[in-house]
Amino acid sequence: MTAATRPNPWLILLGLSLGVLVTNGFGRFAYGLILPAMRADLGWTYAQAGWLNTANALGYILGAIGTMIALRRVSPNLLFAIGLVGTALAILATGLIPALWWQSLWRFVTGLTGALSFATAGALAARLFADNPKRNALGIAILFGSGGGTAIMLVGATLPPLLATQGNAAWPWTWVLVGSLSLLCVPLGLWAARASRGPSHSGTVMMPLPIRRMLPELMGYAGFGLGYIVYLTFLSAFMAEQSASTVQVVLVWVLLGACITVSPFLWRGIFARHHGGIPLAMVLTGIALGSALPVLWPGSLGLVISAFVFGGSVFMAPPAITNFSRKNLPPDSWAAGMSLFTVVFAVAQTVGPYAAGLLGDLAGSIGISLLAAAGVLLFGAAAALFQRPL
Repeated sequence: MTAATRPNPWLILLGLSLGVLVTNGFGRFAYGLILPAMRADLGWTYAQAGWLNTANALGYILGAIGTMIALRRVSPNLLFAIGLVGTALAILATGLIPALWWQSLWRFVTGLTGALSFATAGALAARLFADNPKRNALGIAILFGSGGGTAIMLVGATLPPLLATQGNAAWPWTWVLVGSLSLLCVPLGLWAARASRGPSHSGTVMMPLPIRRMLPELMGYAGFGLGYIVYLTFLSAFMAEQSASTVQVVLVWVLLGACITVSPFLWRGIFARHHGGIPLAMVLTGIALGSALPVLWPGSLGLVISAFVFGGSVFMAPPAITNFSRKNLPPDSWAAGMSLFTVVFAVAQTVGPYAAGLLGDLAGSIGISLLAAAGVLLFGAAAALFQRPL
């Protein structure tokens, strides 16, 4: 393929970002906005609400492990495509039946298929600008930041007003709406998967990953998985406890999504300069501060600043470990390295929502869970500081 006929890498990046928008933004984080209506309509406890995100995380574990195994025979391009289509259909199915077993099933499938795309998207994006470190760092950050941030802005601006006007019983239609938007993203995402240059699998033997030397970064990413999901799962529930208005909920979530979208431009220089664990440690510290602020600084101003800080940091953890993998592992091991980080992240993420929900039930407020999550994130940041370039 000549330079004249090669697809524009930025257009490919856009398609890959739509995959992240569906699998990470719609598939995982729309639940946090729909959760208060589901709890009110179905009479769930916080623990039951947290269980659904735990079911999602269990699927994510299976998907991440399956990705690691499948990469020995299947290209990351195909896995990305399968994950994108599967997630869009699973989101749509979530709104069809309200029973807890049905909701658990499709949250599980959403996690399973989402992991296929998320674990491979970074490896595909890392090859778009392989010869330009600054563009490479920016491209990877945009992949995770713009896709997830745009999704949060879309659902944040539409779902709370819809539920406020139609009532809590209308929550199934919000899943149908999000699923339909996901299906609209599929064509360009599939084209990008086909156009991206994945590694060849014709007899290539990947070098084993230096897991022992990667332990600080892996521990830091485990802290990220355990801690970050509490905020995005229970933020709207916490605001409901504080009797926040629909306008306040919309403002905070749209601001959160906007900050996530622009965050790649804030962090690209840090990712380009560092080869060790400093970027992840800085990101986790920002997420911890954003998680604790709504509780430590009650009121609208605390929530707004929390959205700025959390949104400016949260989606930069995946780019941090993607850049770490790209700079410290051979190209044929990038997808495997990302899959390993995704497995660690998924295992940790499984515990977070249910434990946070149970703690919120015991304390009578979900605010204590936000503080506990901040402590876990700070522990992860401390661990990441010990990571040296390989």
